[in-house]
Amino acid sequence: MEPSASLNPFLAELDYPMFIVTTVHPGTGERAGCLIGFASQCSIEPDRFVVWLSEHNHTYRVALHAQMLTVHSLTRAQRDLASLFATRTGDEVDKFTRCEWEPGPSGVPILTDCPHWFVGTILDRVVWGNHTGFLLDPVQSHGQRQGPPLMFSDVRHLRAGHPA
Repeated sequence: MEPSASLNPFLAELDYPMFIVTTVHPGTGERAGCLIGFASQCSIEPDRFVVWLSEHNHTYRVALHAQMLTVHSLTRAQRDLASLFATRTGDEVDKFTRCEWEPGPSGVPILTDCPHWFVGTILDRVVWGNHTGFLLDPVQSHGQRQGPPLMFSDVRHLRAGHPA
């Protein structure tokens, strides 16, 4: 079997929207959240969305027990919020003491500085590489993005709070 080719030349040309995913452990109430770029609509009828979380981060470990996730759409004006959720790990810092939020369905955190979000029930979890896909069934959505989307190219320089 030949070794896999590097995708770096192909990936260097791609740009995609960034999101913040938040969740809560139903038993302990522990909150978690992280910045992600791996996400996509994956069905139209019924509506389904998938987010992929790195197995190395705190949010992934909490999401394994969670019932719901909130997916927040970001604008370019929200780079500071993106930086908080990208460069800090919940293993060391409570990110939610550093931003405004309110509890949503089942207590899942909703970032009040993000007017465009949806909450989804986790229907399935599938391991793909070093990330796990969380298949979401939307149960509540809110608002519209208030400006150009925050893209990977806007945050490429950030270093993950929990390195792989």
